[in-house]
This record gives sequence, structure tokens and C-alpha cells, in this order.
Amino acid sequence: MSVAPETTATAQKDLDAHVREIVQWHFDPETGCPFWLDYAQKLDFDPREKIYSYADLALLGHFQDEWLRGGPVRQWVPKAYANDPVYVFETGGSTGLPKYRINVRDFQIDYALYSESLSPEGFPKGADWLMLGPSGPRRLRLAIEHLAQLRGGICFMVDLDPRWVNQLIRDGKMRELEVYKTHVVDQALKVLKAHDNVQCVFTTPKLLEALSEKISLPKMGIKGIFCGGTEMNAQFHRFAREELVPGVDFVPTYGNTLMGLACCKPFDPADDYAIIYYPPQPRAVIELVDPDDPTRKVDYGETGRVMLTTLTKEFFMPRFLERDEAERAAPIDRYPWDGVENLRLLTQMNESVVVGVY
Repeated sequence: MSVAPETTATAQKDLDAHVREIVQWHFDPETGCPFWLDYAQKLDFDPREKIYSYADLALLGHFQDEWLRGGPVRQWVPKAYANDPVYVFETGGSTGLPKYRINVRDFQIDYALYSESLSPEGFPKGADWLMLGPSGPRRLRLAIEHLAQLRGGICFMVDLDPRWVNQLIRDGKMRELEVYKTHVVDQALKVLKAHDNVQCVFTTPKLLEALSEKISLPKMGIKGIFCGGTEMNAQFHRFAREELVPGVDFVPTYGNTLMGLACCKPFDPADDYAIIYYPPQPRAVIELVDPDDPTRKVDYGETGRVMLTTLTKEFFMPRFLERDEAERAAPIDRYPWDGVENLRLLTQMNESVVVGVY
């Protein structure tokens, strides 16, 4: 069923208003961060006077990868938050040196919004959580813990170091990689056996499969699994629902350090296990563009490269060309803006990206 035009028009109007607010904030000498204030000096226009809509962000060009690799991270701290405690999180580094993003409260806001999409049956209030996945300099550890606490639970952590995983893969040390994966999974098993109120799990596809080889998660009382990672696709989605964790509320997710967290379209057998994500607009926007001509948005059903725009008071990242591709999905009533289907690594990058056990 198509979404009413007035609904999508309202969503677009709200997005344009949000863009104006965020541009005013980041280019105001009183509130903006040093990076964007310096950047404005190189422009022949004042963004606060020229940018009135999402489409107008094209005036700023594309956010560049290297701007977040190295350099003084304090250049990204808005003056408005100069006296607030600041976190710094890094990306996975699967495409080279990791990128760094500052955070004050964004990760808490992102996961509070996401919490509203989780069902009370699969993710009961008061249930405890197991977080089995990449931590260290990632925001996931704090974010999942915050999500569990928001829902009245306690979060047990089993950490995985993605930097070490990537290094083992680069060095071809597959035996050591398997030993490390077993070590991580064994820790998770100990948590599940010792704490019977753990009913919710965050993990990644590969770790979920490894854990399910050792134990039946439904029999252990797991009601909901929040799962994200590089290997999530329709084939794994079917495998998880039908074989690994039948009867469990299985929720795929797409998130990263730069964007926040996208919500998955609620499961519908008619979708044939396709995974369709919707970004947390207006805080983040995804457009799918022609890889050879990023000025052209692809049609619905057509494959395009992910162009991500992040629009929060803590972090402004316009029109960043991501490492991913997908098919453009139509809006739905719950999310009246474009989504992405069959998300995967950009074809041109398949050989240069390191994908680990997570």
C-alpha cells in the first residue's frame, strides 16, 4: 500500500526545517564547531543565508572521508558543548584507518528512539540483556547498555576486538581467528547459563550462528535478538528465523558510528525475507545515488550507492558517500521517507574491505 502524498510531503517539510536548524547551529560562531566555522571562511556564501532545504546541502559538496581520519578531534566539538563531557568513538576501519566521531548525548538519543520500535513481547521491560559484539573504541558497548537500562534491564557484556580480528584476517591467521571466536562465544555461554533473566541479545550474524551451534537460544529463554553486521542479508534472515532462533523476535539492524541506527521494516512474509531499513529521519537521511554520477538519485528498485547525511547538533555530515550499496525502497506509513533494501558492500570495494567474524 502506497503512502499518502501529503504524508511524505509533511516528512519532507519537517526535514527541510530540521536542515535549516542544524545549519544555523553549526555555522553560528556561538554554537558551531571549529571545523565548520573554518570551512565557512573558504566559501563565497554564508550557509545560514543560502541553505533552506535538504536539497540545498548540495551547495556544500560531499563530506570527505579523510576529514575524520586523524587531525585534532576537538575541531568537531561544537562550542555549545565545550563544557560538556565528550566521548569519542571510532569506526571499524574496514576501509583503512578508522574515522573518529565525537559524541555527547547522540548515542543515547539514537538508541532511545530505536527502543520505541522494539516490541514488548520480544524485548520485555525489565529483562536483562547480553551484548556480544565489537566494543573497545566502538559506541556499541555504551549504546546497547543504555538501551538495556532504558528498558529496565541490566546488560552483560562480552567484548570482541574488531581491530584484532581485522589484523588476523590480513595476516591470514585463520586458525587464530577461530580460536578467538571460540573464546568469545564461550564467555557468552557462561553468561547465559549463569543468569536466567537474560532474555534479550545483541549480536552479529556470524557470532549468532557460532553461539547457536553450542546452545538453543529459544530454550535458554531468549525472546528477542537485535542483530546487525556486515553479513546480514535475506538468506541469513531466513536462516535465523527458520533454523537458528525459531519463535524468537529477530530484529535486523543497520547502524554505524556516523549515522546512528536505522529501523528495519516490520517482518512481513510477503517481503520474502528481504531486509528493508529506514534511517532515523530527520536526524539522518540516506539517498541512493548513481555510483558514477552522485548527482543522480536512482529510481525505486534500482541499485545505488549510499549517500549519508547526519543532522544533529553534535555532528553535521552532509552527503557522505558510504562504502555500501542497496536498492531504493519506497516509503511506508511508519517511515514516510525512502528506505534501502538488500544493503551490502559496494561492488567496487568488495576486494578492499576487510570483513571479520563480526
